[in-house]
Amino acid sequence: MNIINNERSFIFLMKTEPDLANKYERTRRKILAASYDLFLDQGFHATSMRQIADKSGVALGGIYNHFKSKEDIFAAIIKDRHPLQQIIPVLKAVEADTVDGFVNQAAHRLVEALGDSPDFLNIMLIEIVEFKAVHVPDIFQSIFPQIRAIGMRMNQFEDQVRPIPVELLMRAFLGMFFSYYITQIMLAGLMPPGMQKDSLNLFVDIFLDGIRIKQEIPSSSTHNLI
Repeated sequence: MNIINNERSFIFLMKTEPDLANKYERTRRKILAASYDLFLDQGFHATSMRQIADKSGVALGGIYNHFKSKEDIFAAIIKDRHPLQQIIPVLKAVEADTVDGFVNQAAHRLVEALGDSPDFLNIMLIEIVEFKAVHVPDIFQSIFPQIRAIGMRMNQFEDQVRPIPVELLMRAFLGMFFSYYITQIMLAGLMPPGMQKDSLNLFVDIFLDGIRIKQEIPSSSTHNLI
């Protein structure tokens, strides 16, 4: 049996609930952990319920005592393991006195969290490619208040940030730095070293330049330069 898969299953079990006394819940988590490995390694559609039963050590009939279908299993996994579920606690922990400091910390922590757990991205891609993001609305509804709260913290710097709706502010932030992480994976090895130096900090500057209040230079100041 694959050692990496065993470690991944163990981590999944430990992260979800460290002390499961209830046999029903322990069995359910074994099914989810085995399914998680299989979905990541070969995709959703290529995974069979028989494979899940064999890998989890749970009888096929026993699996149906916990989940109605294979999609029901995936829905439970995506609810627990969607990247946003993992990233929100990281963003909530950011503390800063300026919008520059807040965005800088938040961006670096987000990218670091994604890099520490690359399975986040794989699960998200399975959801997008194989399910056309059908589960996202339910997930979004459950975490939207937390996303909005983070955006409001960014918007609290009223004297520094343009009046951008909180929802659009967070969409722009998440989109900017998710795309940074994805393009870094795809292109980092193809770019000259000079283009990689401080690239994340440059992305932060680009984002900040878009949301900061523009400081107008008084016309009289141009005369002082003559």
